[in-house]
Amino acid sequence: MLETLIISATTFFATISPFDVAAIYAALTAYGTNAEKWATAWRSVLLAGIIMLIFAFFGATLLKSLNISMPAFRTAGGVLLLLIGIEMVFARESGASSATPEERKEASARSEIFVFPLAMPLIAGPGSMSAIVLLMVDVEGVPLEQAAVLVGLVLVLLLTLVSMLLANQLQKVLGIIGMHVIARVFGVLLTALAVQFIFDGVAQSGLLTSVPAL
Repeated sequence: MLETLIISATTFFATISPFDVAAIYAALTAYGTNAEKWATAWRSVLLAGIIMLIFAFFGATLLKSLNISMPAFRTAGGVLLLLIGIEMVFARESGASSATPEERKEASARSEIFVFPLAMPLIAGPGSMSAIVLLMVDVEGVPLEQAAVLVGLVLVLLLTLVSMLLANQLQKVLGIIGMHVIARVFGVLLTALAVQFIFDGVAQSGLLTSVPAL
């Protein structure tokens, strides 16, 4: 259970990237009042949490209804997480785990920024939603392990909320370099986990057993 909790928390930290979310949140709410900033922060985290829970409990069912096999989704999810991990290691933005410049520009003119881009795609993005489906399927039928995955998610969401509310202080304490170092460390871990997902997906697909030996 502890191992599942650690893996889940690490994965969600890497895919959600609380410090990056906090930095974008600080930019988008720079001219708001303290009350408005607080409301935006907790609403975005709450909405993202609800979306993630929906994918946690119904993601596998949705895949079945679309005739997408778990090996295929595991491989595709692994590739997506691998790209996010590489993005984190090299400190580049591709839009997979962050908002693109075009999305930020549009968000700056909207009043519902807690929905877009904060809740989606920054917190509940393609990477984090894929991750929670894969993690929950891995421990399917084991309630304690599934609870550990959800606890890992809640911990990272709480860290995201705190990071958003303390965004300015965090940037002063850690600095840009410090935040990038933390992101790179978790990026390496996420990359390794993503490769494992790809290996598992290919192995479960039966493709390797159908290939004749040379």
